[in-house]
Amino acid sequence: MVLGRKADRTQTETTALPARMVRVLEQTLHLDRDATQLVVETLFAGGHLLLDDVPGVGKTTLARAVARLVGGTTHRIQFTSDLLPGDLTGVTIFDQSTRTFSFQPGPLFANVVIADEINRANPRTQSAMLESMSEGTVSVDGTTHRLPDLFFVVATQNPVEHQGTFPLPEAQLDRFMTCLSLGYPSRQVEVSMLRSASQTDPLAGLEPIGTRQDVLDERARIARAYVGQSVADYACSILGATRTDSRLVLGASPRAGIALMAMARVRADIDGRDFVTPEDVRSLAVPVLAHRLMVGVSVPGGEEEATGEDRDDAARLLTELVGQIPVPRGEE
Repeated sequence: MVLGRKADRTQTETTALPARMVRVLEQTLHLDRDATQLVVETLFAGGHLLLDDVPGVGKTTLARAVARLVGGTTHRIQFTSDLLPGDLTGVTIFDQSTRTFSFQPGPLFANVVIADEINRANPRTQSAMLESMSEGTVSVDGTTHRLPDLFFVVATQNPVEHQGTFPLPEAQLDRFMTCLSLGYPSRQVEVSMLRSASQTDPLAGLEPIGTRQDVLDERARIARAYVGQSVADYACSILGATRTDSRLVLGASPRAGIALMAMARVRADIDGRDFVTPEDVRSLAVPVLAHRLMVGVSVPGGEEEATGEDRDDAARLLTELVGQIPVPRGEE
């Protein structure tokens, strides 16, 4: 039963941009709908996305497709240990002819930034990424420059390769609204891929279905979705459980709670509702919260295995905690 609200439109009547984008991406890229929907939800919730996946599963293609659907710009950055902050932010150059300094923007000045293997960057470069993701600005030579209003980071890291990497600090992980894995395609999809013509661009016929301003307008509209007292209490119970369980040494931050509700609002919109339900919150708890948690017990097998397994352990523990929390029912 819905908590005290009635839908303004049914799911079949949904024509809003987020729902249309999910359908187009699913049809074009043949990806799992759950993963595709999480990507779109993160975009319209105003967050950033971390793809924890092995190479070659379509991460870059997905990010390019999102940018193309809204007519935005895309920059791909290959992170390496010798990458400097200025390689991301841009630099100030002295013009001999005019005797003045001018700022040359770096690749962060794009609507969709693909940060490949972000965990290979050194701590100084990570700090530049942290500012851009948390503030929407970059600082160069004492001057702050604003990034585009529509600024969406899609970062990737390989969960099975740790040589030459720098683990992302908790403060930066907390800036990623969502963490997910696309995984390998189904057998049916992979057979279709192998049969298709070689060297073809899967995005060749993809046309914009909205504009960058449309995305910003949709964000503002979705942010007004109704959240009842019972739903908010339910979300707080989940957050509180991560902070009091003795198996976790780091629980979900208040920022994580805000991200969870922002994502839940977009999920409600895609389903054709202008209100959030407990199911919206429950279904998004793992992709929004698990990567922010730190499990206190090390996984046997050595430090390198533990790095990859800890996130899986956090997801399993979080699923257990959520399952123990009563779901609110009935009218408010």
